[in-house]
Amino acid sequence: MRSLKYAILGLLCRHPMTGYEIAKEFNYELAEFWYANHSQIYPELKKLNEEGLVSYDIEISGEILEAKRYTITEEGYKEFDKWLNKDEKMQKTPKDIFRLRMYFSGNLDMEARIHLLENQRQQHVKRLNTLKKRFEQYSEVPPRNSDRFGDFVVLRGAIMRQQNIIAWIDECIGFSKEDY
Repeated sequence: MRSLKYAILGLLCRHPMTGYEIAKEFNYELAEFWYANHSQIYPELKKLNEEGLVSYDIEISGEILEAKRYTITEEGYKEFDKWLNKDEKMQKTPKDIFRLRMYFSGNLDMEARIHLLENQRQQHVKRLNTLKKRFEQYSEVPPRNSDRFGDFVVLRGAIMRQQNIIAWIDECIGFSKEDY
């Protein structure tokens, strides 16, 4: 299954976008759970166009610069809706280099282990603060049928994930310092 296909179709359900605007969404809105590079997005847009799932208009900016503004087609809506309503099995746990290191951390001296843990903690605290700042835009739960609702629930999940990771790291630091 081409998951990127459905991410792009979903973004285009919201409103027409250029490839550049789609890439920006991957770097901001979708960054909590999905990523894609320009080198992946543009070939996928070409395939979607060839499949009749999107169309585009060429916009001229300035005297020469052209940009393709993509719009989802009726067939694209049908394909996206079919995918959206499909129930999925739980995915395998993604690879996590830090957790792999912690799995083998019995081979580290305490100072090195605690250094790694504290460094990870700082990174996750920084990420948590960024997420909380983004979450400030929501004074209440957005309407459940709006585009903002999906961002709200994913952002809330990302905050909870960071809080749990920080709590786990704090426990690991405590376990590392305790004598048994």
